[in-house]
Amino acid sequence: MRTLEFTRPGEPLRLVQRDKPQPGPGCVLLRVSACGVCRTDLHIVDGELPMLDHPLVPGHEIVGVVEMLGTGVDNITIGDRVGVPWLGWTCGHCGYCISGRENLCDAARFTGYQIDGGYSDYAVADARYCFQIPSHYGDAEAAPLLCAGLIGFRAYAMAGVAKTLGIYGFGAAAHILAQIAVAEGRTVYAYTRRGDKAAQTLARRLGVAWAGASEETAPDTLEAAIIFAPVGALVPQALAATRKGGTVVCAGIHMSDIPSFPYGILWGERRIISVANLTRHDGDAFFRAAARIRIETTVHRYPLIAANQALSDLREGRFAGAAVLVPSCNHVIR
Repeated sequence: MRTLEFTRPGEPLRLVQRDKPQPGPGCVLLRVSACGVCRTDLHIVDGELPMLDHPLVPGHEIVGVVEMLGTGVDNITIGDRVGVPWLGWTCGHCGYCISGRENLCDAARFTGYQIDGGYSDYAVADARYCFQIPSHYGDAEAAPLLCAGLIGFRAYAMAGVAKTLGIYGFGAAAHILAQIAVAEGRTVYAYTRRGDKAAQTLARRLGVAWAGASEETAPDTLEAAIIFAPVGALVPQALAATRKGGTVVCAGIHMSDIPSFPYGILWGERRIISVANLTRHDGDAFFRAAARIRIETTVHRYPLIAANQALSDLREGRFAGAAVLVPSCNHVIR
């Protein structure tokens, strides 16, 4: 099977041939239909997350068809279409796991990082961490839901019941989350890179009330803000745009340093909170919402062998929406 390996920061992924893996106890073998290209993948290949001591296969927004079951799997059958997220395994017995916070498990293992991911023709996943995907989503359209959607949804829950919501960085996660927020009657303001007309146009088409550069001022103060862009300087900007009692949610796994800021923009019981990973409960809740609210995902398909180009395009902001690797695809679809 074809597989893309990451060996060290600064070097492109290598296309290699591997034997098809076999699923161990509790695991399933998937034929990969699509795999989203996430900003976390960029943090890995750019060396912003700790490098492991062996080559790894990125990709944690996997959609695939089950071809083989390991022993003990009773919640999935051969032929099922399932999705595999970033959180790939937890210990199940630590204080975090037994208190419903498995996303914070110190022993957790992550798909596309400690566990080989979906930049491949086949992938193995723990059956407990696979989700059934609503049938009305195509494979490529469903892929961004597995991280951009799931992490965005957890960030959305942490923002509380805010009626005016600011979203900083209008990429894969934001364009999914905005649709849920609009469908639930919230007023959404989208903040983008200066001059990113494509993202602003997409945001307006998806129903946001205003879209502009992050330095600009929206028509109303925010009750909450969610920051998806990995830019620490956005934290004080978001705080300054948020009213008393508001929340600023930092939704990325990595962010550049947050600059100092005056206490006055934090005072008034404003708070800053981060999002770490997801839980299976988040996944169940999100996919119930995705079955109820028809979410439009804007995807750009790349063949598996063009993974390096997809990563580069994401890094440089060359598209609005989400990049998706499709092993059966032979050319880039914009």
